[in-house]
Amino acid sequence: MKLPCKAAFLCTAIAAPLAAQADDINIAFLAASSQNGFNQAIYAGIEEAAANYDDVNVEIFDGAFSATTQFSQVEDLVAGGRFDGMIVTPNDTVGIATALEDAVAQGVSVAATLFPIGPELSNMDPQVKGLTTTVAADPSIGARAQAEAVADYCADIDPCKVAVIVGQLIYPFDNLRNDTYKEVFAEHPNITVVATGEGNYSPATSMVAMQDILQANPEIDAVLGSADQHLMGAEIALTDAGIDTSSIYTIGGGLNQISVDGIRDGIYDATLAQFPHSMGAAALDALVASLKGEEVPTWINEYSLRDVPTIVDKEWLDANPDFQGEWQG
Repeated sequence: MKLPCKAAFLCTAIAAPLAAQADDINIAFLAASSQNGFNQAIYAGIEEAAANYDDVNVEIFDGAFSATTQFSQVEDLVAGGRFDGMIVTPNDTVGIATALEDAVAQGVSVAATLFPIGPELSNMDPQVKGLTTTVAADPSIGARAQAEAVADYCADIDPCKVAVIVGQLIYPFDNLRNDTYKEVFAEHPNITVVATGEGNYSPATSMVAMQDILQANPEIDAVLGSADQHLMGAEIALTDAGIDTSSIYTIGGGLNQISVDGIRDGIYDATLAQFPHSMGAAALDALVASLKGEEVPTWINEYSLRDVPTIVDKEWLDANPDFQGEWQG
């Protein structure tokens, strides 16, 4: 019997242990942040996949966008001995590796989602010995696609003034994305990045970052947000400044349903496709299969999960009117 929980992403480690049987498979999802819509969608995919089994229980743990919190969670869960496996959306892809190495050594199976675990973000092969699988894509591929979309828009604009909003530059994956943007834009002398703000995957934080950018650079031609939440916050700041977003190029990342609707309505131009719900389901199925003795791929390419282009724009959405994004917020 599964205990009810009205807000699944806020549930703590209370309900499932009471319902679990001794021979059940118990899997923890270590979210980068359980308050983040993308992470909630990963967990929704995990829950949906787990419901297809009679013997699988899942729980979510909030990493609060803190590397130290998430590291401690791994240590505590391994010491507690209740979990057969972990699915991790990492806050610090490098720092958490040692904790997960210990987890694997203690017999806990580990799957990574969104990013690989280890120092090489473009390397999808296991960098933690014994890691079961990684469900992700090289973040530089998506970042290059975003930047090239901006460059295409800027082709006939000189100078083309671009504002960039990333998550946090303390994160290796945000640094990789930002470095990739710089590499692409360096190939186009007409493009000038007027400022780079940090949005921390929050519309509110991104709004403030965009306000600061506009104070020093009131005239811009394009906004590149590494995540859709950054684009949402930037839109508020742009509108407050009297700038019609349809007059500039705006691109985000994540394929949030709000952005999908915004692209359809002409508010935004494009976004990088990502599939958190499918990612979570694929990770859960792979981990369960491995725990049951089956061989599973060590890498599941996120872009193989859905038949959707890397960059989604209005033209594609108009041709696919029934398409829905996998997450909100």
